[in-house]
Amino acid sequence: MKVQVRYFASLRESIGLSHETVETQTADVAALRTELMARGEHYRSCLSPDRPVRMALNQLMVQGNAALTEGCEVGFFPPVTGG
Repeated sequence: MKVQVRYFASLRESIGLSHETVETQTADVAALRTELMARGEHYRSCLSPDRPVRMALNQLMVQGNAALTEGCEVGFFPPVTGG
């Protein structure tokens, strides 16, 4: 299935993309994150399980077990901090 993936803030800068269309057979957001990490060091360093990364599915905050569907939008971004 094809999904739209969006990267925000420091993740966008590290990966070098703001968005991309990904062809995947993964079932959920966590599996997609793992699949993306296999693409190379830029992905691995910012999407690593050791890093606090927030995830959204169709613009709603989700946990890793949120199911993917054809054409859905997945967003990855660092936690928001303020001052």
